[in-house]
Amino acid sequence: MKLNPTDPTSDPAAPAPRRKHAALARPDLGEFGRRELAILGAPCGRIKELAARLLPLLAPTLRVAYVDADHAAADAVRNGTAPETGMLAAGANAELTDNISFARLDVRRPLDRFSQPELLARQSLTLVNGNHFRARQQLVILDPTKPLDKKLDRLTDVRALLLPEGVTEVPAYLLAHLAETKVPLLPLADTAALAELVLREWHAAAPPLRGLVLAGGRSQRMGQDKGQLAYHGQQEQRAYAAELLAPFCHDVHVSCRPDQITELEYAGLRPLPDSFTDLGPLSGLLSAFRLDPNAAWLVVACDLPLLSEATLGYLVENRQPGRLATTFQSPENEWPEPLITIWEPASYGELLRFLSLGYSCPRKTLINSDIELLAPPAPGELRNVNTPEEAAQAMGLINN
Repeated sequence: MKLNPTDPTSDPAAPAPRRKHAALARPDLGEFGRRELAILGAPCGRIKELAARLLPLLAPTLRVAYVDADHAAADAVRNGTAPETGMLAAGANAELTDNISFARLDVRRPLDRFSQPELLARQSLTLVNGNHFRARQQLVILDPTKPLDKKLDRLTDVRALLLPEGVTEVPAYLLAHLAETKVPLLPLADTAALAELVLREWHAAAPPLRGLVLAGGRSQRMGQDKGQLAYHGQQEQRAYAAELLAPFCHDVHVSCRPDQITELEYAGLRPLPDSFTDLGPLSGLLSAFRLDPNAAWLVVACDLPLLSEATLGYLVENRQPGRLATTFQSPENEWPEPLITIWEPASYGELLRFLSLGYSCPRKTLINSDIELLAPPAPGELRNVNTPEEAAQAMGLINN
């Protein structure tokens, strides 16, 4: 091998280049969120009218935001308050108004590419007025009064061309720009067909499912590692849980403490050591999202020996990717069960937000978020086993 004295990477013995920042996997975000769709090619009023027609058809499935610019004069009265008499004019940096049916936050600071997706993080789709802002994907209205020949750089991923009444042809410059790309052509008035297309593509792009078995606890009440107990033949419970998850997930990881890595690898499992420590189950959940913030994580605790593939299948079948999470209601109360839950990518930021407020309980995040809460088809399968007495009872139920 010939070494280049000016290139340290050509020497296999050279130390790795120093990194100034940690190599973190980042959420796959656009200007406003993970899924955003600009509407352009028509006057702003027509764009807003189309969005208003789509919303009733999208809202039952998705949480939809709308992004636009305000054309009104700067001194116009909005929501009963004019800027010159509002609290911002008096010197406040923010004014939060509870309007009973909705809340409004006015802030002085400009919105940037970091704050925009943060503010809209709970939305599963953002419709954008493409006359003012860019978005990753586009719906193009072929309005002759609003040609797009000078805005072709905004057409990066056109999902549909919409024909107003009386328009039958696609402009030559647009055909040339799209080249061989096959883009559906729909009547602008056919709201149902357009909503169906948006929903179909949204579901097709739903985050993949990855599996996580939570097995990094100290098992103090049990007196031995709960994940190593064998309820089903000779198979350890953590391996049994991973096997249950496998048919539903792209892959399955076992959350663990760093000192458990070797034993898990020896057992043929895929360890995911906690990179967030001393947070209980939240440690494993946050560590999973740190590994892949763009996946949905199907999480199961290792202390659920009665759980069946049928119950897991019911959870996956009824998954609502447009919510923060899909989970079961506890058989003991009205609360959600956080440790048998599909956590969607948007939950990563919410879990961190609650942690920043001093809460490490994933259940509290679920209780205060937009989730899909299911009645379990077999409530007894959600029984947690934490003590030797409970383990003996579970063993008896499994063997009878």
